[in-house]
Amino acid sequence: MGKCITCGNEYGRTFDVKYDGRTMTFDCIECAAQAIAPTCAQCSTRVLGHGVEQDGTIYCCSSCARLASRDVRPHVARQPI
Repeated sequence: MGKCITCGNEYGRTFDVKYDGRTMTFDCIECAAQAIAPTCAQCSTRVLGHGVEQDGTIYCCSSCARLASRDVRPHVARQPI
């Protein structure tokens, strides 16, 4: 039985994630996201999709990126914001 590193739950169906040179054990995707997913620099929500990145800063969406910088473009849509 494995033990989740986020919540400490001991569970028979844990899974391991190799990330940034470490192997971490989780009992659910929610705990994995809490431990691994980056946080939006504007609103502090977890970024679970592609998000938007400008000069190494990660935002959850183009709306948050616009609040921080006028030069940000979404990764997928190459349209003016």
